[in-house]
Parts: sequence; structure tokens; C-alpha cells
Amino acid sequence: MTIYVGNLSYRATEADLRAVFADYGEVTRVVLPTDRETGRMRGFAFVDMSEEAQEDTAISELDGAEWMGRQLRVNKAKPREDIRRGGIKNKSFSDGGNQY
Repeated sequence: MTIYVGNLSYRATEADLRAVFADYGEVTRVVLPTDRETGRMRGFAFVDMSEEAQEDTAISELDGAEWMGRQLRVNKAKPREDIRRGGIKNKSFSDGGNQY
């Protein structure tokens, strides 16, 4: 499972996030997406931890917490759907006999 961390301060670093989440268990990965054009952090991150129970505890403890002057939004990350021109790629739909 991956944790979504939103409403981050633009000053937050990977080391900062690792330190905060380490209070709840072993952090295995931190991703801080950046804007392609400016290289500036986009204000959210994804964190993976070694055990799901640790992730659940971190989510319940940190969601809504104030950190670096911002109120964090922390929840389970949702899978990203690849959407193209109003359709969904790699998804098939069926009416029983025909596949779309």
C-alpha cells in the first residue's frame, strides 16, 4: 500500500518525510513529484512503509496534523487510472456478448 501525503509545504524534503514517518515504522520509499517545467515540488508525496499496520497508524495519526505550517492530508493512495480522450485505457467493458 502507498500513502498519499497532501498539502505539503514546498520546503519539505525526502529526509523530512522519512523522519516524520519513521516514528511509525520502517519507511521503504518516499516520492516527491516535481513539476516538469519548473522542477518545483508539487505539494504532495507518496510514502511506502514496510508493514500495512504501520501505514494505517501513520495515516490515522498524521491526517489533519499541522506540519511545517500546513495541515496535512494523509490517506491511502488510490490507483491512477490512465484516461485518454474520455475513455479509460486498459479497461474493457462488456454488454454480455460484445466487448468494448
